[in-house]
Amino acid sequence: MLNKLKTDFATINPGFAKTFKVGRLTLGLVVPLERYDQSATPTMEHHIERAKLADDLGFAALWLRDVPFNVPTFGDAGQMFDPFVYLGVLASVTQHIALGTASIILPLRHPAHVAKAAATVDVLSGGRLLLGIASGDRPEEYPALKMDYADRGERFRSSLNYIRAVGRDYPHHAGDQGSLSGHMDMLPKPHGSHLPLLITGGSQQAPDWVAQNGDGWMTYPRDAASQGRVIADYRNRLAAAGERDKPVMQSLYVDVLDKADAPPRPIHLGFASGVDYLRNYLQEIEALGVNHVALNLRFNTAPIESTLDHLATALLPDFS
Repeated sequence: MLNKLKTDFATINPGFAKTFKVGRLTLGLVVPLERYDQSATPTMEHHIERAKLADDLGFAALWLRDVPFNVPTFGDAGQMFDPFVYLGVLASVTQHIALGTASIILPLRHPAHVAKAAATVDVLSGGRLLLGIASGDRPEEYPALKMDYADRGERFRSSLNYIRAVGRDYPHHAGDQGSLSGHMDMLPKPHGSHLPLLITGGSQQAPDWVAQNGDGWMTYPRDAASQGRVIADYRNRLAAAGERDKPVMQSLYVDVLDKADAPPRPIHLGFASGVDYLRNYLQEIEALGVNHVALNLRFNTAPIESTLDHLATALLPDFS
């Protein structure tokens, strides 16, 4: 089935083109760019300087999470700042790096607010926004916002449809999140053809719906054999629906050790190793069809600045 897939990615905006290349893997970074393995909350010290450094070194993207509340059982408050406010700041202090969300929890926000904030960032950054979206996985947040956790999948679908609709001129749309009569418009429009929507995991949807309705797919690290199977399944579903190819990305926690040949040991959702093993792993999943990896340095033991330099020197020539 894969040989029937139209093997080119859509042209959406410059950030999408920089980050996602057919048959290639690029590297991004999850913010905050600091070690905070002993606490759920980072210090956010030097975060602007490190974002600028990542941009200057040539990393493809920075990724922000949407964590409305610090839920102790979740164990990670992310970058703590509101993602869209923070994206606006990052857009003003960087020049080339794509700015992504991983991911906005659609059922907890009205899609009109998401669409307007995202389009604003996209325009102000010169088309560098990548809008990762998800249905959410922290049940405690839903009653705080008077939302039902059980029907988040339905709200996710209706929100995505609403966001797509308001990207058009004077749209007509009727859905659970509101009706648009065609007599008013939402501005600004995205920088590119539309907002690039990357669906995270299953987001409470059928796999065919995920393949057909997103501009790409965000998934989680797995062993190579399992990752190869789920990526092949995703792209087979694209081919069966007559779709063109779409990118696949994953996250990965890493602790980059000083010795290049240091062997791996497992850490949460990733591993500690030297750059030799990390390079081999990235080459393996690149061959399986992964187009982008967002590296998370929360458990990194070396200083962040030297680690970014190390990764850029050792890996970016092969993954950019």
